[in-house]
Amino acid sequence: MMPNIGIVALAALVPMIIGFLYYNPKTIGSAWMKEAGMTEEKIKNANMPLIYILSLVFSFVLGFAIFMLVVHQTDVYSLYAGEDGFGIDGSATMNHLNELISTIGDRYRTFKHGAFHGTVIGLLVVFPIIATNAMFERKSFKLIFINTGYWVITIALMGGILCQWG
Repeated sequence: MMPNIGIVALAALVPMIIGFLYYNPKTIGSAWMKEAGMTEEKIKNANMPLIYILSLVFSFVLGFAIFMLVVHQTDVYSLYAGEDGFGIDGSATMNHLNELISTIGDRYRTFKHGAFHGTVIGLLVVFPIIATNAMFERKSFKLIFINTGYWVITIALMGGILCQWG
């Protein structure tokens, strides 16, 4: 089961939009700059077009990964990998798989379900990664929570979009 590419592209915009709002100086941006040791000069001297393009590419890749984690029907296909006739229309294996997919259908394909799993991914996967890196970089816990907050919100929204419409 592959996600709808257009919906993955839409979900890939979420990190950009949330980043614009979340890291804006009128919200968390000033605190983030202080904790990250970021200055206006560093921002102005960065190659922002390259940063935005790569961020969008990475967000697109992230969208595919999140889809696989929040849409449980994708796991069903792994149960059949290696079976005789897997992928061959009309084979007993594919007939059984198609019957199973039609039975389970769109169960748990809601925004709420995807957002829940996105939140769990943010807290149980992203937070430990960010915290580990930040501790070795001698960054503050405030920065850890600022960055984790961004990713929890972002991945929750991406998960919701991908689960509901992907």
